Amino acid sequence: MMAGYSGPIVDAHHHFWEPELGKQPWLRPDVTIPFRYGPYDAIKRSYLPPDLLEDAAEFAIVGTVTMETEWELDDPVGEIVYTEKIAEEYGLPNASVAHAVLRDPQIERTLEELADHEIVRGIRNKPGQAAGAAEAVANPSLLMDPQWRKGYALLDRYGLDFELQVAWWHFTEAVDLIEHFPSTQLIINHAGLPSDRSPEGIAGWTEALRRIARHDNVAIKISGIGLQGVPWTAENNRVIVETIAETFGPERIMFASNFPVDSLAGSYRDIFGGFVEISKDWSPAEQSAAFIGNAVRYYRLPAELLSAHHPPIAARVRRETHGVTDDH
Repeated sequence: MMAGYSGPIVDAHHHFWEPELGKQPWLRPDVTIPFRYGPYDAIKRSYLPPDLLEDAAEFAIVGTVTMETEWELDDPVGEIVYTEKIAEEYGLPNASVAHAVLRDPQIERTLEELADHEIVRGIRNKPGQAAGAAEAVANPSLLMDPQWRKGYALLDRYGLDFELQVAWWHFTEAVDLIEHFPSTQLIINHAGLPSDRSPEGIAGWTEALRRIARHDNVAIKISGIGLQGVPWTAENNRVIVETIAETFGPERIMFASNFPVDSLAGSYRDIFGGFVEISKDWSPAEQSAAFIGNAVRYYRLPAELLSAHHPPIAARVRRETHGVTDDH
């Protein structure tokens, strides 16, 4: 039996935000949207690097990648400017994924502006999804929309990857997209959203993974795999992690927290401790790849993170000097 991983970690998918600024409509006090984890008022609070490091205190977080937070649509670059200020103050994040509406007629101007910001590595634009596999055939997502694809076609020109968040039953559409644009790196978010854990659901998800994993320009993040009302445990999520690792191989998977969103499903210790438990029989090289190496490679992060053991000084000093309240 191999030892559980205890080395440096890059959290490859999480969010920083201050809802009191009013920039994310879905996080405003008087707004509630349908949410896969149910009620989400608990995450309508400021979440910045000291909060993340407090949640992750048991783990050697040395770098992070932030994901767009559905910032106001009329200000696509504003979120990146905001993120850069956080990085300047705290030393985190090391890279960020921005939002852009790919079917916007002015999309090229937006992508050009975003690409000018050194912290940006890619774009996420959720394509929408049908309610289930049975409905997906008659209700394709924006992945098949010609105008949306015109925007997608521009990503490679500006050196931008694409982050795909869509349920696995739309992966047939995603494969078609990938085959039309093989030079664009695509990173699947949240494991393809395998919320149906029935034997039939797992079988459908596994087959969809196998189809999309045949393409070398696809990687996947093991994140966001909690279930509403179900404790986040290694036992409950082992089949998800192990199926992804077997399908994509150790060189194309990344562990990530999706915090603070996934704090609705479990603690940071539950989630990353679960990853450590599930991967304890992997080789040291496989563990290192999933916890840090692949994130450094895909997000083009400084190689020195691979041998780091502590978060940035600014973030640590801020946490130690000002403290973090227990409700974070």
